[in-house]
Amino acid sequence: MTRTYVVTGSASGIGKATADLLASQGHRVIGVDIHDADIVVDLTTESGRASMTERVRELSGGRIDAIIAVAGLATPSVETVGVNYFGMVATLERLRPMLDESDAPRAVGVASMASLMPVDDELVEDLVANNEPAALARADILAADQEHGRLIYSSTKVGFCRWVRRNAASKEWAGEGIPLNAVAPGIILTPMVEPLMQTEEAKAGLAAMVPMPLNGFAEAIVVARLLAWLASEENSHLCGQVIFVDGGSDVVIRGDSVW
Repeated sequence: MTRTYVVTGSASGIGKATADLLASQGHRVIGVDIHDADIVVDLTTESGRASMTERVRELSGGRIDAIIAVAGLATPSVETVGVNYFGMVATLERLRPMLDESDAPRAVGVASMASLMPVDDELVEDLVANNEPAALARADILAADQEHGRLIYSSTKVGFCRWVRRNAASKEWAGEGIPLNAVAPGIILTPMVEPLMQTEEAKAGLAAMVPMPLNGFAEAIVVARLLAWLASEENSHLCGQVIFVDGGSDVVIRGDSVW
């Protein structure tokens, strides 16, 4: 059966691989990105989020089957906070009512194995408190220093994982029959990571920081296949899970500590 999917970050990387995969399966995809998409908006801004919501409603007739929120940044910047957390959450929350008429509504977002890395506790608390002005102000302070700036990305991913865990079993999601989950990729070969892999030394350093003993760095299609399944009719009971598709990074870093 043909389904209608909204995919943010659809112009490149994991988002594009996911949109292409779904389209190849015969589904309708409404792509959202800052360029080369059905809906061109900036999800770091309130106007962009509002415009996305209205345009999805127009293009879909107010009915969609799944939300796949991929759009994100990995720079030590205020914009990373705007899109990775507030843009991600806004996408899921504002489009959720359009899932009401679907026979098999689904929602999934992209976190990261960086959620296992050090974070800035103050920023994370501002994120989960949904205090965007405070979070942006804190990110601005962190971004001014290279050492602290690197904590921005991991903090946004921890914040998003907590949001998923805190909301997935709620009446708005599980109570409405909507599985809400996240994936946590390791190093994926996308334009986002290209600047970090310009030399063999740089690649080796990245591999040491993010160990992936199972098949090493991955292509975007690997994550796309998991996202497509999580957003499919087959996924009926996963609730609030953060699934690591990381070649073993989680296993190496955390071992059996979570059990």
